[in-house]
Amino acid sequence: MRYSESLIRLVNSWTAQTTENKDPFVSTHNVWTDLAIEATEVIQAAEKQEIPGANIEVIDGKYAKVTRTGILTPQATRILGKMPGHYSTIEAPQMRQRNRDLQEEVSQLFATEIGRFLKKIGPDAPVLIVGLGNWNATPDAIGPRVVHHLLITRHLHQHVPQELVGGLRPVCAIAPGVMGTTGIETGEIVLGIVKQIKPALVIAVDALASRSVDRVCTTIQISDTGINPGAGIGNRRLGITPESLGIPVIAVGIPTVVQATTLVNDALRIIEGDQTEPAPPPKVRFGPMHFSDQQQTPEPESPEEEKPINRLAALSQLGPAEKNQIIAELLHPFLGSLIMTPKEIDVFIDDMAQVVAGGLNAALHSSIHLDEVLKYLN
Repeated sequence: MRYSESLIRLVNSWTAQTTENKDPFVSTHNVWTDLAIEATEVIQAAEKQEIPGANIEVIDGKYAKVTRTGILTPQATRILGKMPGHYSTIEAPQMRQRNRDLQEEVSQLFATEIGRFLKKIGPDAPVLIVGLGNWNATPDAIGPRVVHHLLITRHLHQHVPQELVGGLRPVCAIAPGVMGTTGIETGEIVLGIVKQIKPALVIAVDALASRSVDRVCTTIQISDTGINPGAGIGNRRLGITPESLGIPVIAVGIPTVVQATTLVNDALRIIEGDQTEPAPPPKVRFGPMHFSDQQQTPEPESPEEEKPINRLAALSQLGPAEKNQIIAELLHPFLGSLIMTPKEIDVFIDDMAQVVAGGLNAALHSSIHLDEVLKYLN
């Protein structure tokens, strides 16, 4: 996969921008999300217009919806706060119902979608898959669990006659852990492995943070921009990107957590939505009327007779950024950085890991048919 000089310049400009301001999108809109589709929704809701320089294509399916977003200009990069490149987002709202047929359908769709990103490398080109995250922390264990289910074949190509490995691409994988347990930056580990085994492509699988509870463990994002481990919870580490590794990198992310501020904001939105009609404005009561022959002006009421303000009605008049700012200040300092995840997260992580691993197996190995994506899991 070759990247044009203009795309490289976009990446460099984005990197310079984030060095100056850690996350311009968060600073402007007070919204934290790793998903390009959610950043797009925030901007479209605020600006009420299309985003210049961003191509968006939506494909509706039986069980899932695919949104393809291309961030192709410096203006779109600056507005959305995402690295320039191509993003594909698969949304399957019923994924948490643990329907096996649905899981297989989504896995097939994922295999087809990631296959679009694999077209620029040969069918026999070696691939390294990196399962990012902490296997001891369930919400962050999606990467290592995907690696556990993969069909690993690189050693077969080295030690088995070629006629026995037809249709199987050389694939190797690693779950390097996190710097807190290894003392080594994950990007440094991956860079060392890339220099040694020289794969044609790296696929990095990681957990993401969402701004919507509905997208937790129901959404898969694919991009060709690479990934920064830990960015979802505010820990920006050495990036695993085409620029840092020198080869193409595909990032696969699954939202597994949301911030506490997101839950409060969602609750307020539900409360406001339950109101069938706008709250009436506060009634103004006047004090006793004293008239003379020359003027007929009511006396102002005394302060103790003022009616309390309808705070919910006042809050509904604020924009999303103002609401988020108020919520963040109310939850500060103990709950403002709190990260939330469902209590069934261990089950959801296992299901999503099988869906992603099955899709990767089918996309990487031509001998695996799409209708059998979940039959080749380790």
